[in-house]
Amino acid sequence: MGKNITQKIIDNHKVSGEAAPGQELGLRIDQTITQDATGTMAYLQFEAMGVDRVKTDLSVSYVDHNTLQYGGFENADDHRYLQTVASKYGVYFSRPGNGILHQVHLERFGKPGGTLLGSDSHTPSSGGLGMMAMGAGGLDVAVAMGGGAFNITYPKVVLVNLTGKLQPWVSAKDVILELLRRLTVKGGVGKVIEYGGEGVKSLTVPERATITNMGAELGATTSIFPSDENTRKFLKAQKRESDWMELSADADAAYDEQVDINLDELEPMIAQPHMPDVVCKVSEIEGMKVDQVCVGSCTNSSFTDLMTVAETFKTKGKTVSTGLDMTISPGSRQVLNMLAKNGGLSSLIEAGARILETSCGPCIGNGQSPPSGGVSLRTFNRNFIGRSGTKSAGVYLVSPEVAVASAITGVITDPRKLGAYPKVAMPSEFVIDDSMILAPADDPSTVEIKRGPNIAQLPTQGELPNKLSGKTLIKLEDNVTTDDITPAGTWLKYRSNVPKYSESVFAQINEHFHEEAKNAGGGFVVGGDNYGQGSSREHAALCPMYLGIKGIIAKSFARIHKDNLVNFGILPLTFSNPADYDAIDQGDELELSGIADALKNGSETITLTNKTKGTEVALSHGYTQRQIDTILAGGKLNYTKAQAA
Repeated sequence: MGKNITQKIIDNHKVSGEAAPGQELGLRIDQTITQDATGTMAYLQFEAMGVDRVKTDLSVSYVDHNTLQYGGFENADDHRYLQTVASKYGVYFSRPGNGILHQVHLERFGKPGGTLLGSDSHTPSSGGLGMMAMGAGGLDVAVAMGGGAFNITYPKVVLVNLTGKLQPWVSAKDVILELLRRLTVKGGVGKVIEYGGEGVKSLTVPERATITNMGAELGATTSIFPSDENTRKFLKAQKRESDWMELSADADAAYDEQVDINLDELEPMIAQPHMPDVVCKVSEIEGMKVDQVCVGSCTNSSFTDLMTVAETFKTKGKTVSTGLDMTISPGSRQVLNMLAKNGGLSSLIEAGARILETSCGPCIGNGQSPPSGGVSLRTFNRNFIGRSGTKSAGVYLVSPEVAVASAITGVITDPRKLGAYPKVAMPSEFVIDDSMILAPADDPSTVEIKRGPNIAQLPTQGELPNKLSGKTLIKLEDNVTTDDITPAGTWLKYRSNVPKYSESVFAQINEHFHEEAKNAGGGFVVGGDNYGQGSSREHAALCPMYLGIKGIIAKSFARIHKDNLVNFGILPLTFSNPADYDAIDQGDELELSGIADALKNGSETITLTNKTKGTEVALSHGYTQRQIDTILAGGKLNYTKAQAA
């Protein structure tokens, strides 16, 4: 039997384990990427491992989150640290203003058939080029930079069979929103989403990247497209044709599941508050007044995306409605430059749109918070409650086409009502200027790493004790996000200062949580299904570890967050019987006796004693032997050092 694309890449990169369902694999990583909100911690961890130079084919450090450098010295100090540590250890450095890591990496570095690991959950964007690109915690990325394997459970592979062709005013964003409508934010857990079918041929690489980018919202391990003639054309236009290789599934390849989407029949879609899978047709809710429209983010900030918005304003002779604000965040310096050269930038300015820096910006809560109770349409990838900076706002996820139509009318509008579609063609040649990507030093001894006072010591903990006890500090519902655990926005400047950043833990739910956790000497957190979905930020595990959290007991976990909990020695445990979730209340005293012995002896079930109620609950862990060894060691850093020794 033939192989699918996922199997081919895994076979070419497997360094340990068995390529069989449910088994753990170790994969060789070709490239890594970090960004400034996660990178400082990743490089501190890399330094702690004692490796002289990165071992990957390519590692790139991007600055795209905290580019405003607001409210003090912290961001500027972190950026100085990142630049110097990258130069010393063999990492390329993309300076502030060069663009969003996923857009820039797609343009300048991604290679079909390779593996990419990034300390950002939207790393699968490069799946649009035919890479196996995966998000992970910073510690996993640090280990990969040091030459270590990245471990995953052998995934199920889902074929999304695309037929037909997108109709005018319908775009790639509508494809992934339709898939989220069908599969939900939990539908991709433990799976790779692989795209195929005749419909693939009509999609450009930037369109494919929009789709793979938001595969993260499905909870998928990654998403991937074939590398075909369209891929070659894109790389040739980027003057990187030598990086191209053809990659496709064999005709008789097998898949675990199949989803069929007819692009001919797709309509403009919209995700309603407060989750990316609350999706319906735009035509079903149009007419709602809009207060803000934001175009950009790593999902929809390519040249063709923004040029489509500019051409719509220009050809329709329209401007931004007086009833709302509109912002544009170009995805890269290349995009901004080409917009200027092609007249798109002047069209956007004349229309009344505000041009922001080439950065993540509003997508991660840095600026442009909507008014209280306002409606914000965004071409972004997440609309979690409070992520925009305004908890009472309703954030809707849309395509650039829906965004510009609504900006013109002032209400949610089906763009098909605008008439003729100003189709923007892919450029045959992009403007290439890599002057803001700095190569590492040839001689590391000449580089002094600069550390500001905001960079705190990396917190660690000792080996797992045989007994864990403490209060249930908080009890949560389903779909708790990493934004709920450790928010972004104004907190981002403390990412390299765990003691300070830990004050944010669950602050949106209980602003006194960090004080209560420390006063209680730590304890347990109880959650529902899909605990820890969203960002790859390892701080959502690292900060709770600093506060003394011993274990998270939930109905189920998001993949990256479960890995991060293991990496920092916090026990992620699931209810053997989900109904037992109701048997624990906030404030209950819990105890795990003989936990280290149970893991050493290979027990699959752990007994939790509720000392307050005098009851016992069965928990499951589902750890691999490597994860057991990691937890027993007190976390991945301790485990990695022991393995190296």
